[in-house]
Amino acid sequence: MNDCKNTVRGRFAPTPSGLMHFGNARTALLSWLQIRAAGGAYVMRIEDIDMTRSRSHLVKAILEDLQWLGLDWDEGPDKGGPYGPYTQSERLEGYEAALSKLREQGLLYPCFCSRADILGAASAPHGLAGEGPAYPGTCRCLSEEERKEKERHKTPSLRMKVPDDPERVITFHDQVAGSVSVPASAGGDFIVKRADGMFSYQLAVVVDDAEMKITHVLRGSDLLDSTPRQLLLYEALGYTPPSFAHVPLVYGPDGRRLAKRHGGIALQAMRERGVRPEAVVGWLAFMSGLTLEPVPLAAAELVPLFDMSRLSAEPVRLTEEDMRALQAYSLPEQPKR
Repeated sequence: MNDCKNTVRGRFAPTPSGLMHFGNARTALLSWLQIRAAGGAYVMRIEDIDMTRSRSHLVKAILEDLQWLGLDWDEGPDKGGPYGPYTQSERLEGYEAALSKLREQGLLYPCFCSRADILGAASAPHGLAGEGPAYPGTCRCLSEEERKEKERHKTPSLRMKVPDDPERVITFHDQVAGSVSVPASAGGDFIVKRADGMFSYQLAVVVDDAEMKITHVLRGSDLLDSTPRQLLLYEALGYTPPSFAHVPLVYGPDGRRLAKRHGGIALQAMRERGVRPEAVVGWLAFMSGLTLEPVPLAAAELVPLFDMSRLSAEPVRLTEEDMRALQAYSLPEQPKR
């Protein structure tokens, strides 16, 4: 394989906790189009680090759904590649090595607080959107004696210290959301390894993207608020961060994120009911602003049409009429008489 040092590299990294649905498929398609339009290498990575949510039997179903849509990848758990393994549960040594680097810099400390403790702390400041109150720093200044006493009764998690300087601001340009500036202390010190031994998403995704030489990350806007923390990790670990693009989520007619409860939107169900992948791709392209109407198209036909500037920063809201149209696509084709 050619040297990837100067190659555009992107990835899609699903969590095998449920079947792929219409909203997941849109993010996968857009990330694939971004990299294929740039002539880059596309990586498939399975993010199964949260073993309480991940289901190994779903990995095959997810890969089959994506292939059915017409998406392909150059490296992945089924293909291998120079930066494997491509499944997080097989990459634990790398996460531990990253923790060692952070520990050497004095950036980690044990935390004994439960979620209830944080929610109940009167001094807890407002945190990042969707993440509840910020960690108030309860365990950051414990003495060595206090920590040893607490460790006798409870296994701690590990938190990373964020900068104390109130003037420090994390600023980055997002290809969809535009310029983003967030105080470095927003959200407070964050967990990098849980008390049960599980590495955090924040740490794992930074290590994986850096070690896999990912240059472009396109993902859902629900992860936009995680980016400042990840940039702090990139800096501390000496990695170069990728270019980010956070695309808005897809919402159902009830105003809630698209999910199984909306019915008929799982790709596996569509496949089983006779839907053509071109019909799904056409809808995804239309919803994303790449086409003027939902005409059936193969994924490869969209590559020359991809333009990041056409992607709206506003959430996609499906109407009842949209849902009826999508569900109509789930009906098997009638045989000709």
